[in-house]
Amino acid sequence: MVDAALPMDGTLLAAQDPVTPADRRQIVWSSVIGTTIEWYDFLIYGTASALVFNKLFFPSIDPVVGTIAAFGSYAVGFLARPLGGAVFGHFGDRVGRKAMLALTLMIMGIGTFLIGCLPTYGQIGILAPVLLVALRLVQGIGIGGEWGGAVLMVVESVPQERRGFFGSVVQLGYPIGVILSIGAFALTGLLPEEAFLSWGWRVPFLASAPLVLVGLFIRLRLHETPAFRAIKAWAATARLPVMEILTEHPGLFLKAVGLKVSEIAYVSVVTVFSISYVTGQLGLSRGVILNGILIAAVIELFTIPAFGWLSDRYGRKTLFVAACLFSIAFAFPMFQLLDTRNPTIIALTVAVALSFGQGIMFGTGAAWMSEMFHARLRYSGASLGFQVGAALSGGFTPLIAAALLAWSGGATWPISTYLIVLACVTLVATFLAPETARQPID
Repeated sequence: MVDAALPMDGTLLAAQDPVTPADRRQIVWSSVIGTTIEWYDFLIYGTASALVFNKLFFPSIDPVVGTIAAFGSYAVGFLARPLGGAVFGHFGDRVGRKAMLALTLMIMGIGTFLIGCLPTYGQIGILAPVLLVALRLVQGIGIGGEWGGAVLMVVESVPQERRGFFGSVVQLGYPIGVILSIGAFALTGLLPEEAFLSWGWRVPFLASAPLVLVGLFIRLRLHETPAFRAIKAWAATARLPVMEILTEHPGLFLKAVGLKVSEIAYVSVVTVFSISYVTGQLGLSRGVILNGILIAAVIELFTIPAFGWLSDRYGRKTLFVAACLFSIAFAFPMFQLLDTRNPTIIALTVAVALSFGQGIMFGTGAAWMSEMFHARLRYSGASLGFQVGAALSGGFTPLIAAALLAWSGGATWPISTYLIVLACVTLVATFLAPETARQPID
C-alpha cells in the first residue's frame, strides 16, 4: 500500500464517523444499482457493434472490414476510459466520491440516449459514424470515472475482513448490466429484420434515460465515505493525485494495470467478439450466442461474490493465480468448443469462460486495486490502474481478434495465443503486487 505523510497511529481512524449497518446496506446496494445502470449503458454499445453498427454506420465497405470498423468504434470508448479515470479520479480525491458518482452517471446516460437518436449512414452519410464515435468517447469518459468511485464508496465503508466480499458485490453491476443489455437486444431482435434495423435497435439506448434518473435519485442520497471525510478533516488531500501516482508510485500503478489486462481481454472475446464469430464465422443465429452470454451472466451473479468471499479467506493473490492458470489452459479449448456449433455446448463454454476467466479476477480485483493505494490517492490510483488496463486490453481485443481471424483465414489459434500472453502478463503482476487482504488500509 502507498505510504503517505499522515498520522497512522489510530488518530486518523478516530476522526472517522462510524458507519452503521443500515448505512452500509444503503451504500452497497446503491452502488450496485448505479454500476448496473452504467454498465448497461456501456455494454449495449458492444452488443450493437456486433449486430447492427457495421450495417447501419459502416455499410459501404466489405462486411469483414465493416465489422472491424465497428469494433474500432467500440475500442474508442475504452481508450477514453483512462481520461475519465484521470479527470474524475483527480476530483474524487480532492472534492469527494459522491459528487463524481452523480456526475459520471449523468454523462454516461446522456451519451447513451443520444446514440439512440442518431441518424444512420444512409441518412446523413459520413457524419453518422463520426457522431457515433464522438458519443462513444462520452460513454468511455463516464464509465472511466464511475467505477473507482462506486467501489471506493463500499470498500472504504466496510470492515477490513470483508472488503473482498463487499467489493465483489459492487461488481455485480456488470453481469446485471449484461443481462439487461442482452435481454434488451434479445427482445428487440424478435422484431422483423427490417423493423429491427429501422428502429428496434434504438430502444435499448433510449431506455437508458429513465434508468439514469433512478440512479441519480439513489446516489444523491448517499453520504461521503469515512476515509475521505478524515482526509478532508486533516487537510491532507493530494494537490495533483494523478501526477503523484505516476511520479512517486509508478511501480504500483503498473502492477494495477497488469492485474487487469487478462480479465478484460477474456470478457471482451467472450461477450463481444464471440457474437460476431458465432453469427458470421459459424453461421449460427445470434440467439445462440446471446442466450449463452445471458446464462453466463446469471451464473456470475453467484460466482462473483463467492470469489470475493474466498479472497477474504485465502488472499487476493491465490485467487488471481488460479484465474490466470485457468485462462492459459482454456484459451484453445474455448474455440474448439464453440466450433462444435452445439447451442448447449456453446452456452456452457461461455459460462465457464466468464466465470473463471473473468469472474475470479473481476470479483477479487475491486478490493485489491482499492487497497493498493492510500485514501488520499485511492480514487485516482484504482481508477487509472483499472481503466488503463481496460483500454490497453479490452478496447483493442475485439478489434485485434477480428483482424487475427481475417489474417489467419478463419483460424482461431492466434486469438488463443493472444489470450495466453495476456494471462502471463497478469500472472507476473500478481506475483509482484502486495497482498492486502485483511490488512488495514488507512
